[in-house]
Amino acid sequence: MNGGFAANAALLAEIKAGLAGHTGCDVLVCPPAPYLLQAAEVLAGSAVAWGAQDVSAHEVGAYTGEVSAAMLADCACQYVIVGHSERRAYHLESDEMVAQKVQQALRAGLTPIVCVGETLQQRELGQTDNVVTAQLQAVLDVLDAVDLLKIVVAYEPVWAIGTGKTATPQMAQDVHAVLRRQLAAKDAAAAEQVQILYGGSMKPDNAKDLLAMVDIDGGLIGGAALKSADFLAIIRAA
Repeated sequence: MNGGFAANAALLAEIKAGLAGHTGCDVLVCPPAPYLLQAAEVLAGSAVAWGAQDVSAHEVGAYTGEVSAAMLADCACQYVIVGHSERRAYHLESDEMVAQKVQQALRAGLTPIVCVGETLQQRELGQTDNVVTAQLQAVLDVLDAVDLLKIVVAYEPVWAIGTGKTATPQMAQDVHAVLRRQLAAKDAAAAEQVQILYGGSMKPDNAKDLLAMVDIDGGLIGGAALKSADFLAIIRAA
């Protein structure tokens, strides 16, 4: 929940300028819903795509304050973040609700970025693998092999978000490998193509080492994306 029209315009302009001629990797931004049309206008024709930070589990109806997948598609979104740890923690979103949101996104032609991750307490109790696989399995249970190719997965250790703590590259890789094996159990061929992003305080100084890991395909960037220089440095590392 950051930004405003003026700040967004400056940030997006700087990102666009920094990516002139860029073809090295996929880049997208996910602003708050009121600014999606601004992003669409500023980024049209650029190397930067855009998406939303959340979507309703419902298609249409008396759900005041909700934003449907069809509405996001109307804003020319290509992506939507689903099941972010803050939605799970502050809005008590269950694994089943996250799965419903994924289905809504896919029906509207959006690519859901499905977030999974454990708390510090869960990690210290040795529950990391069980927690993240349960979160992902709820989504896999409602997908077929074709839909599996249409999602992105993001591992975001909750204890490393906004705390300055970061999983070591090997710690992150270990969890990504677990998720890759879980995807392979659903469909081995598709699992190799699904992108798994790391979302635990990736910054310019650790991006290269994290992205060098075999199963870390990109980053879900939070605070560092609010500074164009930092975001562009991470993109260059990718």
